[in-house]
Amino acid sequence: MKYYLGIDLGGTNIAAGVVDENYKIIAQASVRTNSPRPADDIADDMAFVAMEALKKAEIDMNDIEWVGVGAPGSINQDTGIVEYSNNLGFLDVPLKKMLEERMQKTVYIENDANAAAYGEYKAGSAKSVDISVMVTLGTGVGGGIVINNKIYTGFNYCGAELGHAVIKLDGRPCTCGRRGCLEAYASATGLIQTTKELMQENKDSALWEICGGDISRVNGRTAFDGVRQDDATAKKVVDLYVKQLACGITNIINIFQPDMLCIGGGISREGDNLLNPLKEIINQEVYSRNSERNTKIVVATLGNDAGIIGAALLGLSH
Repeated sequence: MKYYLGIDLGGTNIAAGVVDENYKIIAQASVRTNSPRPADDIADDMAFVAMEALKKAEIDMNDIEWVGVGAPGSINQDTGIVEYSNNLGFLDVPLKKMLEERMQKTVYIENDANAAAYGEYKAGSAKSVDISVMVTLGTGVGGGIVINNKIYTGFNYCGAELGHAVIKLDGRPCTCGRRGCLEAYASATGLIQTTKELMQENKDSALWEICGGDISRVNGRTAFDGVRQDDATAKKVVDLYVKQLACGITNIINIFQPDMLCIGGGISREGDNLLNPLKEIINQEVYSRNSERNTKIVVATLGNDAGIIGAALLGLSH
């Protein structure tokens, strides 16, 4: 049996998992990221959590083929340097070298959304399709593209930043420095902002009761919970959110025409409540709507495991 080790470096948690040759996680461990803090400290914790996962799997580093890492930001595949990660405060951090020194194993590093897309391609809902795109709806909007078993990153490893395509000129400010990005509207952060804005306009909305009268407790589920209570304001929030997300996804499909587009991240857990109205709009607007073949839009099946599995299997793409 072959084993691979995957590490998903997130802004909130560092998670590591041992993945077997059937692409299943057999053991995992995690610690808090506690960023921003020095890269050396984060690398120490990455090595620590990797060893914890190995202990749980009752194997050691000699049993692992390689270590794969998914990390946020722009990552130079030739050097293994995280050139920039706004979420972690990294600038030109030689993460590959740092981890290889700590673990004495070959390390492959990829953008976290790209790693998740590769995980879905190898073991999830996009298994073995020629062209697949993944959009993750979390704190931000991540993107990953796999074409014929290769992760697309562009010539400078900054490609597939799908969340930073503008859907509203001069719209909301985005963390990337632009205004009106898909991420500013379709992320959980964007959905929370929209929910709060419409709640302020409608003081009698059931959304206030759902969050206990404290607007700071609004989260990515609040508006969908309100729809389930047949609240008019909540329905307005969700309708607007779906329309904004559909705009971005239609653009992505028009550019790439992938066999499949997977939607992941926390908001994707709404399933058909999100997918059905989303598809209805996209099917009306996509350029290929009159074609016999169109992109299949699905919810990613690996959930939070996609990042670990995709990272663990990165060596297969090299």
